[in-house]
Amino acid sequence: MNKLITLLLVTTALHAQDVRGIIEEVQRRSHTDSQRYEGTLQVIDNKERVTTKRWTYQRIGSFGESKAVLKFIEPAEVKGIALLIFNQKDRSSDQWMWTPSLQRDRRIAMQDRSTRFFGTDFSFEDLEERDVDQFDYKLLGEEPLNGQACWKIESRPRKTKSSQYTHSHVWVRKDIYAFVQIEGFKNQTLVRRIQYSNFEKIKNIWTAKKFEVLDAARKSRTVMQLEKLEYNIPTKQEDFTLQSLRRSE
Repeated sequence: MNKLITLLLVTTALHAQDVRGIIEEVQRRSHTDSQRYEGTLQVIDNKERVTTKRWTYQRIGSFGESKAVLKFIEPAEVKGIALLIFNQKDRSSDQWMWTPSLQRDRRIAMQDRSTRFFGTDFSFEDLEERDVDQFDYKLLGEEPLNGQACWKIESRPRKTKSSQYTHSHVWVRKDIYAFVQIEGFKNQTLVRRIQYSNFEKIKNIWTAKKFEVLDAARKSRTVMQLEKLEYNIPTKQEDFTLQSLRRSE
């Protein structure tokens, strides 16, 4: 009996490692030293009314230790509003928002990470990078999505990772090792669904050029198209500071 228990424990441990290996491979294949794009977002409310926003995004550094700046460029009422993100390996990111009309910045508190980011269906937390070391994983099985063979994986945040989600379901395409859907739950309730599509190989990286985010409670969604996407471009560390955001206005 003891041998059977030991065998089961070893098998479970190996299985968990295999699942983690899938996520590690996703992260390895999407590794870049820097990134820049422009995004056009259509925000569609529960009555199908559409508003359009645009932002620029740039990032420097590797997963878990990167810095990013997201800045609205349209419409006029949000132009210049920016979010500075310092992603961390062992915990949730540090975030600051710059509001040019007030000429002030504020740190985003942990309890505010679940709120919507300026009228989009992204929460502040959704704008973080998902580093492999911040979650525990379990393989739920294989489930095709949009005609593509996928692994379906459950991820649960570790104690050091503060999250609005108790767990998430993640679909990974087997052929290209890329996320195609993430569903975030609070207990048994679906909070948010993010779908990735229009994949294109850019500098040998399979990249989703379209994101669709559903806020399950509000019944609203945001569709974002990436434009002018570039990887591994010359980027300066000093561009990722609050001082830099203030100077750009």
